[in-house]
Amino acid sequence: MHLAVRYLAYPLVIGIVFIGAVTLAAAPGAAIALPILTLAGVLVIGGLERLSPYQQAWTKNHGDLWADIQYNLMGAVLIQASVHFIYPLSAAALSLGLWPSTWPLWASVLGVGIIIDFGLYWMHRWSHRSAILWRFHQPHHSPERLYWLNGERRHLVSALLLATPGLAAVALLGAPQAALAAWFAILPVHLAFQHANIDYTLGPFRRLLGVAEMHRWHHKRHYEDAQVNFGEAFLVWDWLFGSLHDASEKIESADLGLSDATYPKGFFTQHAAPFDPRR
Repeated sequence: MHLAVRYLAYPLVIGIVFIGAVTLAAAPGAAIALPILTLAGVLVIGGLERLSPYQQAWTKNHGDLWADIQYNLMGAVLIQASVHFIYPLSAAALSLGLWPSTWPLWASVLGVGIIIDFGLYWMHRWSHRSAILWRFHQPHHSPERLYWLNGERRHLVSALLLATPGLAAVALLGAPQAALAAWFAILPVHLAFQHANIDYTLGPFRRLLGVAEMHRWHHKRHYEDAQVNFGEAFLVWDWLFGSLHDASEKIESADLGLSDATYPKGFFTQHAAPFDPRR
């Protein structure tokens, strides 16, 4: 079982979710079916953590569980609002009608994913370089363990800033709403894998996709060590722009979190923290 989880978990789950999302996105009832698909995929990842954990200590609540549940609920609301309200209005106002109408839906899903990921990469990297944006990005780096629920741990302001450039670009091009809906059903499952406490590997393909064995380096406690592997879904941007890092050392609990030991842990206190002049 351990070997099956180690080598098959990511490609099997993501493959099923991708096919399911493309199939459901253009079907009646997609607004209900896609969130259910996402939830099922994320819950499977939570179960896989129990079968084959990367760090046994990370399977226990570190006082972060309730905050992560709240962050995930907020993330789900933002995704649904983006797909069903913000994007249609943005596309109606901005679309230049440049998206290839002959593309099959699966190709449009990948195209939307690449564009959104490119925007996420640069906003993510800027969030590490700008002192103001870093204040809003800190909640994502505050956990002292990595597990399936903290992939969605983002301050509301940071979440909106990260997503806006990519969403604006696909709206400007006039990408199909169904493609965006499908990608936003897939991405949370990938992010759960990206932060998952699962002993899995993609072998040489880990340097192409933002999976846990690469993303753990991005959560190093020391700020200078965390300026790597910014890609959300794809690491090609890190390849191109010199921020890729890969090493064989195992990440331990003491390696994670923020240097500020007094940083708050709660959902509401973390949302207030960027506005606290004492920090």
